[in-house]
Amino acid sequence: MTRGKLIVFEGIDGSGTSTQVRLLHETMVASLRTVHATAQPSGGPIGNMVRQILRGRIVSRDNRPMDWQTMALLFAADRQDQQQNEILPHLDNGVHVICDRYVQSSIVYQGVSADDSDAQRWIGDANRYIIPPDVVFYLRIDAATAAQRRAARNEPAEIFDDVSFQEKLIAVYDRMAAMFPGVPVMTIDATQSVEDIATSAWRVVSKMLNGEN
Repeated sequence: MTRGKLIVFEGIDGSGTSTQVRLLHETMVASLRTVHATAQPSGGPIGNMVRQILRGRIVSRDNRPMDWQTMALLFAADRQDQQQNEILPHLDNGVHVICDRYVQSSIVYQGVSADDSDAQRWIGDANRYIIPPDVVFYLRIDAATAAQRRAARNEPAEIFDDVSFQEKLIAVYDRMAAMFPGVPVMTIDATQSVEDIATSAWRVVSKMLNGEN
């Protein structure tokens, strides 16, 4: 049995990763591909706790936000649990997996939070047993436009939503290809229409699934 492909969408909050995961999943199902869509944080026990932290519903002592090391380790633990219990079983059964965020998000988000030149290596070590994706789509968008999109969702703000912080994230995301040598990173302009972005992603995935370069 041919192993499934792991496809990841990355980008700052408001770049449209969740929408594109859904659209690619629909396109692959329509093309008779066996596919599973998921996200990080996961829907597992650790992932659910991480989501509560991101929404500010779980805090550290004295009502302070969790420190970046704790967040990085929680994300890594959730990712390892999801890999063993969700992602790998699907891939090993020939099912393609599309994931909304992956290791790259931890390196970028916790790396920026740390403001420490050694943080990225440390986070990478914590995720050393996580399998690499077959392709990463980086949906690039400016911080102001992304903030407008988040506001339009009318959802509670998360701890990483500050625009100045998002601008720092973009600067690191822009270096993602160099940070993950050996992992194909495809940058897509996320200010395009939803349909144009989906078409660009499917074009790449279709070629990959058909064994084309």
